[in-house]
Amino acid sequence: MGSLTTALASFCDIKSQGGKWFVRIDDIDPPRAMAGAEQAILAGLEAHGLSGDLPIQRQSEHQAQFESARRQLEPECYYCRCSRRSLASSGPYPGNCREFVAYRPDSALRISVDKAERTYEDAYLGTQRYRLDQDCGDFIIWRRDGLVSYQLATAVDDGQGISHVLRGEDLLASTPPQRYLQERLGLTTPTYAHLPVLCHPDGTKLSKQSHAPALDNQRALENLRQALGYLGHPPPSHPFNIADLLGWAVAHWNLNAVPRERAYVGPLQ
Repeated sequence: MGSLTTALASFCDIKSQGGKWFVRIDDIDPPRAMAGAEQAILAGLEAHGLSGDLPIQRQSEHQAQFESARRQLEPECYYCRCSRRSLASSGPYPGNCREFVAYRPDSALRISVDKAERTYEDAYLGTQRYRLDQDCGDFIIWRRDGLVSYQLATAVDDGQGISHVLRGEDLLASTPPQRYLQERLGLTTPTYAHLPVLCHPDGTKLSKQSHAPALDNQRALENLRQALGYLGHPPPSHPFNIADLLGWAVAHWNLNAVPRERAYVGPLQ
């Protein structure tokens, strides 16, 4: 339900502005990929009428672009062997490996960030201020296992022709690093909006990791009505079909009507 609600919000938001909505599969982390996950995502979107206006994209098909971005950024980077465990209590990355600017194997590649304060306007949350050196420190753009980082892959893909990114507030902290990479690479920066995520009654985010129940695609119309309720757009009791309900949602969409507080979701009925 959490993924559906966010996807529905992004669909309504861009469609209400006359834009094109499309699906991108972020499949850059094969070790963590679940068998059948992509098929389940696409089947769920189709069942709920959320079809893209453009062909499906897959980040795994953009490896050449990611490698080109890495080469462009390498003069600003260094090679790091610090483990997550060793950094668990350090806060922003303390710069332990900054002297290792020459290649060394079995290392992640970190980009050196500056001390500038930056701002941007989140379309939902308003003005956001950040300093990367204080908020996260130098961050990884290429992983120790040889895979592109989430931050670099997303920055590159979102920085090439994407006008709007609407996602959950759990990704708010990823926006400053991605904006920084887009700036360093000379890419376009989209307009961002971060909405509250759905939570279990104990406050944990609704997700597969927290054992949220899977959506029943046979109840797509009811699921969409429920999601619109969470988004502050409860539809009338008119007997819509899925296409008509989505048309109503797009016609009545108002980002400012989305509740500011998180919704706490019990077991689906």
